[in-house]
Amino acid sequence: MRHSDEELLNFDTSALEDWDQDRARSALDGEDGALYRNHLEMALQLDRWADAESRRTDTDARYRAGYTQALEDMAAFLRQTYYLPGGRD
Repeated sequence: MRHSDEELLNFDTSALEDWDQDRARSALDGEDGALYRNHLEMALQLDRWADAESRRTDTDARYRAGYTQALEDMAAFLRQTYYLPGGRD
């Protein structure tokens, strides 16, 4: 299912250390817009995966917390344009 740009950018930014709305909009409008939209779609999937992992009861709590944090961090990096050409290292 394709999401609109507004839907793709509809997420809580309060925990993102390097969120820049203008940078995100520029990325959507730039030559790598299709790639960034793909990254935002992947971030949505990572959110769902992290949510599911956080509810698991068959794993150690510390492992589960670390795994969930890693998924959330990856979604954050994708959203903050880090994996676009010329993005942050």
